[in-house]
Amino acid sequence: MQTGTLISLAAYFVGMILIGLWAWKKSTDTSEGYLLAGRNLPPAVAALSAGASDMSGWLLLGLPGALYAAGLVEAWIGIGLFLGALANWIIVAPRLRAQTEAYGNALTIPEFLANRFPDKAVALRVASALIIVTFFAVYTAAGLVGGGKLFETSFAGLLPGLGMSDYMTGIWITALVVLAYTMVGGFLAVSLTDFVQGLIMVIALVAMPLVVMFGAGGEGGGSIADVPVAGFLDPFNGLTVIGFISLMAWGLGYFGQPHIIVRFMAIDTVEKVKPARAIGMTWMGVALVGSIGIGIAGRAFAERNGILVEDPETIFIILANLLFHPLITGFLLAALLAAIMSTISSQLLVASSSLTEDFYKLFLRKEASERESVNVGRICVALVALVAIVIASDPDSQVLGLVANAWAGFGAAFGPLIILSLTWKKMTGAGALAGLVTGAAVVMAWIALDVGIIYEMVPGFIAAWAAIWLVSKATWADNEREAVAA
Repeated sequence: MQTGTLISLAAYFVGMILIGLWAWKKSTDTSEGYLLAGRNLPPAVAALSAGASDMSGWLLLGLPGALYAAGLVEAWIGIGLFLGALANWIIVAPRLRAQTEAYGNALTIPEFLANRFPDKAVALRVASALIIVTFFAVYTAAGLVGGGKLFETSFAGLLPGLGMSDYMTGIWITALVVLAYTMVGGFLAVSLTDFVQGLIMVIALVAMPLVVMFGAGGEGGGSIADVPVAGFLDPFNGLTVIGFISLMAWGLGYFGQPHIIVRFMAIDTVEKVKPARAIGMTWMGVALVGSIGIGIAGRAFAERNGILVEDPETIFIILANLLFHPLITGFLLAALLAAIMSTISSQLLVASSSLTEDFYKLFLRKEASERESVNVGRICVALVALVAIVIASDPDSQVLGLVANAWAGFGAAFGPLIILSLTWKKMTGAGALAGLVTGAAVVMAWIALDVGIIYEMVPGFIAAWAAIWLVSKATWADNEREAVAA
């Protein structure tokens, strides 16, 4: 059984590396080619790349696990994310695509902010790059933990450990495959692999609940009536107003996720944002419904067949192993790895682009050639990955718990900043810096003090928005006088 599964996974790994090699020959000679694929992504590739890099293992592990444990009430987080993603495509995507090119052809979010607010250029680039690199090192580590646990659960004792545990072997395999195509092929490779991975993910998310309900799983899978949990299908069961706000607030995070909004910068033209939005939101809607279906149908199947599921987040892996032919199981596990790897590769590339463009070229080598910049970018990808591997090496390091905090940190620090910088002409550099620092600081303080009550995204987002508005109002007159004097 494990041999057939390994064959499918090996084919998946080889396919991803071949895409990276093809992309290497296509557009990695310049910084714009390596970091943004020359701003020539077709709508479908940009849309699925944004979706796949966003969802990560959360879509196949976290959300089904939450639905399995608590019922339909957990679906609100998916609804909040869908609405947030839709608003992101409508408000941010077309403006960011146009303005990043108009403001000095910016290749990174920090560079765009610096060009948009030249009076605070250095401070904005440094502060935003520090936040990006720090959070993405942890975010990437969380993905590697997922890869390690997948190999540990599915292939215990089967893979040569090379003196390492199955967990660490899984981490290294996941990291090395991602590094292979990301370092070689850059943004184009990441986007094309994301496209393929997005297709694999959505096929798996549609197929699994259908098989559980109507295929082999349906014959012995029982029905939702088998679930002995009161209110399991009640979307309002135990839901408070604060709880509802916290779940829906996850959608606010989309405006500030650098690895997602950078896809908007790479779309071929502004006019192609609209078809990309239609494709991306259709993919996301189908994927979320499938993810919810896995959690609900998986709970019914487990109850009917007396299956003990110690960790609800493993229900996808359990169903894959129980209900499918080994070759198909390998495909389904490849879908899980696709979710993990698509996010890791995007995060590594964005973090390395900040190190290259916003540190190396800003402070060390202002006159660095295009080829030198690309090579430094490749080195930075490897460095960030190594740091992430070190963090992920301890499976009990609570890294996965920090993912929610990182989402809130990015959303609060960059969300109001990106929205207002694209839509409000009276925003100032001082206001931008105040919002960036305030959003990150409030989220970190909320977490450190263990305030609880409400998801830290909410106070962080509100505080950052208020800081931008108040400081911009206070400094706008000074900016106007300086402009007139100049």
